[in-house]
Amino acid sequence: MTQNKPSITQRIAPEITPTVEELEAQERHLVFQHFTYDDAWELGSLLVEMARERQAPVAIDIRRGGQQLFHAALRGSAPDNDAWIDRKRKVVERFGAASYLVGTRFRAKGSTFEESSRLDPDEYAAHGGSFPINVEGVGLIGTVTVSGLPQLQDHRFVVEALERFLGDDRK
Repeated sequence: MTQNKPSITQRIAPEITPTVEELEAQERHLVFQHFTYDDAWELGSLLVEMARERQAPVAIDIRRGGQQLFHAALRGSAPDNDAWIDRKRKVVERFGAASYLVGTRFRAKGSTFEESSRLDPDEYAAHGGSFPINVEGVGLIGTVTVSGLPQLQDHRFVVEALERFLGDDRK
């Protein structure tokens, strides 16, 4: 990664909530050429390494289609994190966009996901931390999800890992 060129995550000030446009730009930017079992393992391992470095109490999940390809629960995480992963992942699968972006779109319209989506909040959560795995020329094929931090931090954590994984050519 180039040291003098800030990542898309770093260009959004940490104390400022990103706009719908900024979140949509992240999704356009973070597209895979392919996504294999090995890619899932490498991305999951990167997320675990980052979480350990930061002592982040997270659970991590990567899926392609209906299959779970990677899962890890780090020290400090809890079974509730797995429930959050499922709820956030379902939002990405239903709306085709990052869970945080979906929630932000509702807030930008002066409402909340819970008030306006008409979906069961026990099944769906438009909170940050689940990001679509989009493959160029194919579209949405899976999800990468983190749970355990405040929602914006979960979102930024996943985005940072995707930026690292996809490399400098994506910045």
